[in-house]
Amino acid sequence: MGFSTAAEFDQAYSSVRSAFASGTTKNKGWRRHQLKRVWWMVEDNKKRICDALYTDLHRHYQESHSADCAGAQGDVLRTLEKLDEWTKDERPTRTDPLNFLGRTTVRKEPLGVTLIIGAWNFPVTLLLQPMIAAIAAGCAMILKPSDVACATQDLMMEIIPQYMDSDAIRCVSAGPQEMGYILEHRFDHIFYTGSTSIAKIIHAAAAKHLTPVTLELGGQCPAIVTESANLDLTAKHIAVTKFNNAGQICLNVNHVLVHPTLREDLVTELCRYFDTFRGGKNNQPDYYTHIINDPNFDRLDSLLQQTSGKIVYSGQRDRQSRYFAPTIVTGVKPGDPLLSEEIFGPILPIVDADFDTAISFTRGLEHPLAIYVFTSKSADKERILNETQSGGVTFNDCGLHVAACDAPFGGVGNAGQGYYHGPQGILTFSHLRTHINALPAWMEWCIAARYPPYSIEKAHKMSPPVVPPFGRDGNDKTLTGGLKWVLRFGLLALSALIVTRWDQIVALGSKLL
Repeated sequence: MGFSTAAEFDQAYSSVRSAFASGTTKNKGWRRHQLKRVWWMVEDNKKRICDALYTDLHRHYQESHSADCAGAQGDVLRTLEKLDEWTKDERPTRTDPLNFLGRTTVRKEPLGVTLIIGAWNFPVTLLLQPMIAAIAAGCAMILKPSDVACATQDLMMEIIPQYMDSDAIRCVSAGPQEMGYILEHRFDHIFYTGSTSIAKIIHAAAAKHLTPVTLELGGQCPAIVTESANLDLTAKHIAVTKFNNAGQICLNVNHVLVHPTLREDLVTELCRYFDTFRGGKNNQPDYYTHIINDPNFDRLDSLLQQTSGKIVYSGQRDRQSRYFAPTIVTGVKPGDPLLSEEIFGPILPIVDADFDTAISFTRGLEHPLAIYVFTSKSADKERILNETQSGGVTFNDCGLHVAACDAPFGGVGNAGQGYYHGPQGILTFSHLRTHINALPAWMEWCIAARYPPYSIEKAHKMSPPVVPPFGRDGNDKTLTGGLKWVLRFGLLALSALIVTRWDQIVALGSKLL
């Protein structure tokens, strides 16, 4: 595996800059063609993609196919279906005279050249999903696959030039040293998926050029288990989430906050489901993902050795193969090493906490990317939404909100900034550019007050004094509110009259002039 040289990057950067300047990427036909090529790139190389992911992560074909292949292909088809709708010009909803007569329009324009930096835990979909959105928005781009997932990086470096427009879409390989050089360049947008520590470096580099960034990070996502939870389904959903990709998912359950009266039963159910998923208590199934590399394995091993909690399930691990079994730790207290950072692995700390304590504990941490609440009470759901902050929330399951069709996905605070998925992905890579026409010349008399010399009388003609529909005490004035509706109805009637009699109005204006 070799990294792109400075000269190779400079050539790629110059190419995508020129391609965007030429207007090629703004063409809807180009966008559609590139999106279709993405679909076939995944389809033609599905086995190779899954093989590379097995090499990097020891991940089974089913997980890789669902998460990295089918997900990207589904995004392509949905984006093609809705491309015209999601990129069309829009009109402001308020039809005041200026918007109506000036035909105010908001146009979605591509930001320009974007840098998309992928992550190692899902090294295909987390590179291709933002790429799909950037193509749909009309951007040119440089793609940087994760250098940690080496086999997948090498495959992306090979197939992307074969399928995509190499003038406008380039793929480069880069380690930390090469990334330093890349980040010296000005981009019109940077999209990064990964850790908070690296995000700070990228954000600082982008700030030098006033480049907007989208940061998809992580956070210590809690699962809160209340007294009214269905314990069987709760354990099943938490266990499978921790099992998938060996817990190496930004949306994974970082720790469980469970009512003390339920802890023992919950742990029993979690153990039962882990045994089921593994095919036996001590089994090491070939379909279970391994830890990505030695440093991450050693970090997880160190956390497990430092904890003051008690390992009550498994703890099996092998550094040579980087196999790290799902591991449950009970008796974990606030301040424990297992709660000091995002675990990003198959260790599951269990913390005793009633609902009030769980909310307080969650609010005391950095904003998580997600909160998972297991409850049958609507009041509990309302309290979570009103009293906590997070990127998203799933009730009585884990991670479902990331799969919600056309819904925005993103973090808040240390969990990230910005959104994508569906129409929000196109907006992320777009500039909303407003344009408006001058009012007709015969209407100059209506706006004469804008021209000097100035006077109080002219000022009041242009902006008449307004009486608000509320008093100094903040209470609404019901009479004024009724008058407001009368005035609104009158303006709507006037607008309708103007629309139906526009030709006559223009003709009359011409005669007057």
